[in-house]
Amino acid sequence: MQTDAQKAEKHTWFEDLQGYLFGTSMCAFALVMLRSMGLITGQTAGLAILISYVSGWPFGWVFFVVNLPFYWFGYKRMGKVFVGKTFINVALISVLSEWFPTMLTFDTLTPWFGAIMVGFMTGAGLMAIFRHGGSLGGLGILALYMQDATGFKAGYVQLAFDACLFAVAFFFMPLPQVLYSLLGAVVVNLVIAINHRRDRYIAM
Repeated sequence: MQTDAQKAEKHTWFEDLQGYLFGTSMCAFALVMLRSMGLITGQTAGLAILISYVSGWPFGWVFFVVNLPFYWFGYKRMGKVFVGKTFINVALISVLSEWFPTMLTFDTLTPWFGAIMVGFMTGAGLMAIFRHGGSLGGLGILALYMQDATGFKAGYVQLAFDACLFAVAFFFMPLPQVLYSLLGAVVVNLVIAINHRRDRYIAM
């Protein structure tokens, strides 16, 4: 007897494409909001934003370069198809996050409200990408690889990285900006934890 996962139809290439375009557009739009408020987020995107703030380099280029070392871990753990999809999503984020600011500006954006909305949009975008078998690369891939190699849980690896990232951010950003950034990061993680369940969504 077939399980639900075996019965589920795989996404077509067109469905994957629209999922990636939607997901990366939502995440890129959220990043534009985030940067307009001078905030950061967690994981590799947060590292890229902080480097961009400190160096003045464009975020899109920094994000693309920061992700390059992680593709090897993705290939070793999940294969070339996953790495290919991840590369596409990272490239889209890199391009869209630099293009979108030429299309819009924010005259008024209350930080606490903006942080929450960034969390909602990023969570929705990431879920779309995850559900079509892709990712935004970075630390998540390394964390899964380390979990396989050492048994140390991936979630703890990511939590430790974020703790270090926000600790470093205190030296470069005003305290209120760091706290608003933490609020947004918490919202992102809650959205994914509550809504992204493989036992409830099985098509890939």
